[in-house]
Amino acid sequence: MEKPIENYWKGRLVSLKKALEENNFEVFLADNAAEAKEIVEKQIIPKTGAKSVSWGGSMTFTSSGLYDAIKNNLGLETLDVFDKGLSDDEKLELRRRALLVDLFITGTNAVTETGKLINLDMYGNRIAAVTFGPKNVIILVGRNKVVPDIQEAMFRIKNYVAPINAMRLDKKTPCVKTSYCENCKSSERICNTWTITEKSFPQGRVKVVLINEDMGL
Repeated sequence: MEKPIENYWKGRLVSLKKALEENNFEVFLADNAAEAKEIVEKQIIPKTGAKSVSWGGSMTFTSSGLYDAIKNNLGLETLDVFDKGLSDDEKLELRRRALLVDLFITGTNAVTETGKLINLDMYGNRIAAVTFGPKNVIILVGRNKVVPDIQEAMFRIKNYVAPINAMRLDKKTPCVKTSYCENCKSSERICNTWTITEKSFPQGRVKVVLINEDMGL
C-alpha cells in the first residue's frame, strides 16, 4: 500500500468526523494544509456570509496560508490581534472587539476521539470566542492533535504544548527549563483557563477542518 501513514490517519479522521458531527459540529476533511485552505476560502467563508473576521493564536492557521490570504485577498474587515505595530493596550482592545466579529478562526490544543475540543489559554480570548460571541467559528485541526480522551488531552497540553509555546514566546516560566508543567506561579504563566467544548451550539456554529497532516503543536 502506498502512503500507509496517510491511509491510517484517513480512517481515524473519518471516524473522528462522525463523532464530531454527532456533537453538532460541522466537519470537513482535508488531505493537507493546501486543501484545508481551499475549503475555508471557497466553501466555508462564502457560506457564512461573513464580513468581519479575526483569529486566535494558532500556528496551524498561520502555516496553512490562510492568515496571508485573509489579510490581503478576501475583502473581509480584519481585526489582527497580533499586529506588531500595535501597543499591548491596543492588542488587548482588539481581542475584546474580536468577540463580536462574524467569523473567528483558530486551532485547538487537542481533540478527543469522542469529538470534544480541549483548550488551555493565557488571556482567554481564543477560548472565549470559541464558546460565545462570533457568529461562526472555524477550528483547524492537524492529525497530531487527536487523543483518546480528556485526561490524555490535558496531559498533552500541560506537558508538551504549553512548555513549547512558553519557549516559543520567550516566557520566563519553569517549564521552559524542565520541559514539563511545574504548576508554576509565574507572572508570565500561559496556562490560565481551560475549556472543554463538548458540543457546538447552535448546531453547526463551530466548523472543524480535520487535516491529514501534522500541524501546529
